[in-house]
Amino acid sequence: MLEKKTKIYWLFILPGCLFLTFFMLIPLFSLIFKTFMDEGGAFSLGNYFALLESTYFKQVFWRSIRLSLISTAVCAVLGFPTAYYISKYAKNKGMLMALAVFPMFTSPVIRSFSWMVILGKKGIVNDLLVQSGIVAKPISLLYNEFSMVVGFIQLFLPLMILSLIGIMDNISDDLNLAAGSLGASRMEVFRQVILPLSIPGLVTGSVLVFTGCLTAYTTPQLLGGTDTRVLATLIYQQAMSLGDWTQASAVAVVMIVITILVSHVINRISRKLNPTI
Repeated sequence: MLEKKTKIYWLFILPGCLFLTFFMLIPLFSLIFKTFMDEGGAFSLGNYFALLESTYFKQVFWRSIRLSLISTAVCAVLGFPTAYYISKYAKNKGMLMALAVFPMFTSPVIRSFSWMVILGKKGIVNDLLVQSGIVAKPISLLYNEFSMVVGFIQLFLPLMILSLIGIMDNISDDLNLAAGSLGASRMEVFRQVILPLSIPGLVTGSVLVFTGCLTAYTTPQLLGGTDTRVLATLIYQQAMSLGDWTQASAVAVVMIVITILVSHVINRISRKLNPTI
């Protein structure tokens, strides 16, 4: 009986597996395979050595890593207290969660254009700075790393909040009361009870935010401009502007490897902080 049910389940998922195989996996691996071939069709790592020798690629690579890590850290700092308040103290929890998720229903293009209006030299922020006397003339807040980080935070902060809420909902209030009854202060309760138990949510949220920032294209393209490229915009430039699909595929492989490595490092760190994960 169990074998029959298993066969039926396979029949349901088989069309989806075939679709993903023919229209995603095969094209993806064919592009990756070509990055290990030279012009004569022999195996070669020349495409990757060319990337490592390129000063421009190194600048783009480290900028992508740095901005992704900064955005992830800021999202963790902003998302943790927000998620804790929604999970433990909010009366209208459903409404607040809906408000936290609501920005995800808006296109990244629209959100990026909104920040272009806000951060522009004639935007709201510069008007406030000039009128308050903080600066004498409008400053450049757009088409740089700052505007990209702002866009990343707005784009992926909801993922961090939702990941943390899912974990914090399972933290029993009795643990906090028990720690307090044993003489622990609020700070000690946070450091020894709440934070360790929230690490799985932080790990999940951090991986989602970092991966999203590293692979995002629309936000850095619109808010970063042409002088502040990241890996995703570099891939577009190589493929669509220069027509070098092989080099673009090599950059994509590097992006995939970095995403896997950073996710592994985050998981390793979380296991050291909380061995029960």
